[in-house]
Amino acid sequence: MGFLARYTNALYALFRIVFGLLFAGHGAQKVLGIGGPKMTDTLPVVAGWIELITGVLILIGLFAGIAAFIASGEMAVAYFIAHAPQGFWPLANHGETAVLYCFPFLYMAAHGSGSWSIDDVRRRGAARR
Repeated sequence: MGFLARYTNALYALFRIVFGLLFAGHGAQKVLGIGGPKMTDTLPVVAGWIELITGVLILIGLFAGIAAFIASGEMAVAYFIAHAPQGFWPLANHGETAVLYCFPFLYMAAHGSGSWSIDDVRRRGAARR
């Protein structure tokens, strides 16, 4: 094991929190105009709501596995709708951000909320009963 192995749970929690916060920020920009122009076209607004809601759920660790699966799917769809028509390679079609969100979210979907999450607090509460 690596020299950070004893911090695996905390590092995963930070990974989930940071990705959730960044993703929620993308959604907040699209639907609320925070940090950039508010979107008005239907598809970006729908994507923005998905990003905002799933990002917050991932951030706080509430149903994070399901939220991450939805977020991963949204990023895959975004890549193929918005970027792939301009060429296959992400560096050439500017789709690297979609890819860089898609696969960590897929990992989170398999891993779940982990520690430092509402789901973890709920599990520990249920175990005490």
